[in-house]
This record gives sequence, structure tokens and C-alpha cells, in this order.
Amino acid sequence: MTKAPFALIPLLALLGACSQTTPVDNAVAPPPGWQSPAVPQAQAVDIERWWASFNSPQLARLIDQSRQGSHDLKAAMARVRQAGADVRIAGGTLLPRLDASANAYRQRLLKGQGYSELDASSRERTYHYFNTALTASYEVDFWGRNAATRDSAGHSLQASELDRDTLELSLAGQVADTYLAALAAQEQTRIATLNLGNAQKILDVVRTRYQAGSATALELAQQQSLVAGQQRQLPLYRQQARDALITLATLLGEPVQNLQLEALPFEQLQGPAIDAGIPSQLLTRRPDIAAAEARLAAAQADVRVARAALFPTLTLSASLATGDRQAADLLRNPVLNLGAGLTAPIFNNGQLRAERDKALAREEELLETYRGVLVISFGEVEKALNSVDGLDRQARWQQQALQQAQRAFDLAESRYRAGAEDLLSVLQAQSSLFDAQAERVQLRRDRLQASVALYKALGGGWATQQR
Repeated sequence: MTKAPFALIPLLALLGACSQTTPVDNAVAPPPGWQSPAVPQAQAVDIERWWASFNSPQLARLIDQSRQGSHDLKAAMARVRQAGADVRIAGGTLLPRLDASANAYRQRLLKGQGYSELDASSRERTYHYFNTALTASYEVDFWGRNAATRDSAGHSLQASELDRDTLELSLAGQVADTYLAALAAQEQTRIATLNLGNAQKILDVVRTRYQAGSATALELAQQQSLVAGQQRQLPLYRQQARDALITLATLLGEPVQNLQLEALPFEQLQGPAIDAGIPSQLLTRRPDIAAAEARLAAAQADVRVARAALFPTLTLSASLATGDRQAADLLRNPVLNLGAGLTAPIFNNGQLRAERDKALAREEELLETYRGVLVISFGEVEKALNSVDGLDRQARWQQQALQQAQRAFDLAESRYRAGAEDLLSVLQAQSSLFDAQAERVQLRRDRLQASVALYKALGGGWATQQR
């Protein structure tokens, strides 16, 4: 009869082998190529430190500063440490546990004779007893439950690390976008100031002609209205620049009072050419894809844990104990205890099977989430490539529009000063020129931010940094 529990061991091992999960096909076939035009690899810049390609040392410093000061990034690092502790906790169940104990008792009889020979008695009303024990226990992991728990924790740790990398990439992109928006607003302010000066000069001419009787009150009011409109633009652009500066300071984790941007000509910023590679490379270039895959692997390990909980558990134990009424005699009578315990679930009202079903549903959820991340990633690259191509085409035509608007304004102004043109033509030329100048800055900002979006969509050099 004593051999019966040990006779179950081969059967337990066989059942444990049957409890493993079948690998799940989680692949989504990438498209053969990008639909939007891509940059030839020979023209591409290094993506690892992509922000350096914008030709702004200040941007590089701001991104490095955000990595040091961002509270969101620090919180993500703390979550990584938590996940690392979970891995150590889960791994502890794979090894035997060793405990030591020491106890001292003092018993005093208040009334009667006591209950046993180990109790105090009427002859010896106070009784002392001392014992110590060294106990080892180990759960035999037949079903792989403990190993699966450790695997789940390990994959969760990996997902936390990848979430941190994703946040770091997103933070760098936000800093770059906000920095570009701030410089664009400053450039709009500079151009609006110049345009205001030009409009005021024309207003002086109109006022002089009005006083001389060669211009009407309507013409004077029209030019005054245009000057007022330009004056209104200045606080708007300054507000936008200030808002961007406040947002940038928040991303850096510091008060806006501590942040000052260096003066940098907006035209100095470069729109780099970026090699998008092929779609299949994207699977190893983005940390959010890797994080979704790690979470799926953790869910698959959780399924193994839930299935293993349906089977019995075998625990082996051994203890070395000793006890005596005198502390000095503790080591005289040591006792060795060996034991094995088999615990099997019999009735739990379907709780364990429900836990298994829940784990399977969670696995299915994360599989679909992973597939969704892949589809979204492909779409983000396509959208960024499309934006880069479309903005480049717009910029070429807009440059011609700006040149012609400048030429039209110069001609209209000179002809008006010579008395060969009415003020309406000058007003129309001014408005067209001002709009073209503002649109040029906006298009350039959008083009630079499209490069940032493409860098982010391609993983921002994350795969390169991992090697």
C-alpha cells in the first residue's frame, strides 16, 4: 500500500506531457511592398538616431533631456522593475523551499491536574518546552504549471520592457513634433512682423495720397483693415509658439520657466529622405509589435497554468526536528520526518474549468490584438509615406505660387506708387502673398512632421538599438 502513491508518478508524467498547449498561428501576411512611393535605400539616412537628420543639435539635446526627465518614462521603468520582481517570485516555486523554526513555551497550571504528561501538574505547576525544526518542501511540477507561471511572468517582463521602448519612441516623436511646431510658429511670427511692416508702409502711401486728394476714404479704410488683420496675426502666432513651448516643457518634465529655445532659422531644418524598407521588415522594427507578441506568449503560458490546475499536485516534504524541556538538551533527540502529499481537485463547481476557459478567451483576445497591431502598423507606414509624397508634391507647386505672388505684389505696389494701378489690385496681391508665405511655413512644418511620423511608424531604429 505504501508504494501506491509512487506508482502514480509515471502516469502523472504522461498526463503532464499531454497538458501542453498547441502552438497558435499568430502570423499576418505582410504586403509584398508599400503602395506609396518609397525612398531608394541609397538616399536613405541612418534611422538609429533619426532626430540628428533634421540638422538641429538642439532637438537632439531636447530628446536626450526628455529621456532623463519624463515622469511617464520613469513610471514605465518602475513597471519594468515590478515585472522583474514577478519573474523572481514565479521562479521561486521551481526550487525547493527551506524553512527554519524555533519555539519556546512556558505553561503554568492555574487549577486542576492538567491534560497530559506534557502539561503542568499539581506537583510541577510551571512547565517549559523548547523545539526547533528545519523543514524542506518541494512541489513536483509534473504538469509544468510552475514553469508556465514563470514563463508567463518572463513574457510579461519582456512586454513591460517593450512598452517602455514604445513609450520612449513615442516621447521622442512628441518632442520632435512640438519642437517643429514651436519653430514654425516663431517663423510665422517673423514673417507676419515683416508683412505688417510692409502693409504699414503702403498704408503711409495711401494716407499721403488721401490727404492729397488722390485716394478715397474707402481705399484708406481697406488698407487700415488689412494692417489690423496683420496685427491680429502676431498675438495668434505668439500664442501658438508659447503653447508649443509649454507642451515641450511638460514632455521634458520641467516648468516652462526653465526652457528657452535657441534661435534657429526655420529654413535650416532639413526634411530627410527615409528608407522604408519592405513591409516584412516592419515585424522586427517596432517595439509595439514585439510587445503584443510577448503578451500573446504570456497568455499562452497562462493557458498552460489553467490547464495544469485541473490535475493533482504532488508535494514532497522532509523535516528535521528536535524538542526537550531543557534548552540545553535540544540536540539529544532529533527526529527526521519524510512525507509526500497528493492533492487532487474533485468538486469546485466548475471554477477551474472556468479559469481555463477564461485563459483561452484571453489568449484569443491577445491574438486578435496582435493581428490588429500588425495591420495598424502597416497602415501607419503607408499613411506616413503617402503624407511625405503628397507634401513634397504640394511644396513644389506652392513654391511656384509663392514666387508668382511675390512678383504680383511687387508689380502691383510699384504701379500703385506710380499711379498706374488702383489700391484694390495691391490689396489682392498683398493678401495672396501673405497667404502664400503662411502656407509655405505650414507645408514645411507638415513635411518635417511627416518625416517624424514615418520614423515612428518604422520603429525609430529600435531594432538596430537591440542588436
